[in-house]
Amino acid sequence: MRRKICKRIAGGACVLLAAFMMFSCSTPTKIAYFQDTAGRDTSIHLAPATIRLLPGDMISIIVNTKDPESSGILNLPYVTNRLGASSREGAVSNQQMSGYTLDPLGDIDFPMIGKIHLAGLTRSEAAAVIKKKIIESHYATPEFNPVVTVEFINLGISIMGEVARPGHFSLNKDNLNILDALSMAGDLTIYGNRENVRVIRTEGDIQRTYNVNLTSAESTLNSPVYFLKQNDIIYVEPNEVKMRQSTVNGNNVRSSSFWISVASLLTTITLFFIRK
Repeated sequence: MRRKICKRIAGGACVLLAAFMMFSCSTPTKIAYFQDTAGRDTSIHLAPATIRLLPGDMISIIVNTKDPESSGILNLPYVTNRLGASSREGAVSNQQMSGYTLDPLGDIDFPMIGKIHLAGLTRSEAAAVIKKKIIESHYATPEFNPVVTVEFINLGISIMGEVARPGHFSLNKDNLNILDALSMAGDLTIYGNRENVRVIRTEGDIQRTYNVNLTSAESTLNSPVYFLKQNDIIYVEPNEVKMRQSTVNGNNVRSSSFWISVASLLTTITLFFIRK
């Protein structure tokens, strides 16, 4: 009787070990993006998300007119280098246009004109407002047809966690989406949790956290943070495999070494009783 019980224990331990090994070697199901689109075409309407200027943003403003003297008055001087530029922020030319920083009220101090409110405007809207102010100031008449170009300078996003190249990246265009951003960071590592990518966004005096499930196209494309804004922070948390590896020797109840040890111990005890 005792021998039969021991054989059953041994058999159970072997089954447990075999099942765990099969589970451990199975193909992961949480790695692929957009799993809900497999084998079928989908169509989701995307609303544009043009970047709007905020206090503290820095922009360059270039004014071109038919009158070189007017252009010279209305443009800031060029500088040799832009402070804080890095290789990840794109190529930097030998000369850069000096920038305007929006003050806490969202205004800039424009040469010969004074305060111009730009907070809440897109680049094209800001350019139109500045052009109107220039014409109204009589420094460039409509006949000179001033052309105003507004570009971002210091706008950026941060990407942290389980990506190939975490860091701070320039936001130099409108409609940059979360997939573009993660590509800039070299994509998620194999240890990144694709089901819960967090985007931290400051909206006024409130900081909100949004969760994005990259394994679902519907969830990702319909997310309010699919299109990114300046100062967004993307955090990719580690998956279960990575978290297990971070424990001391990986010895906890969820680690492979733990269950292999348990199965081995049960088999050893069973064989001991059988031999006796």
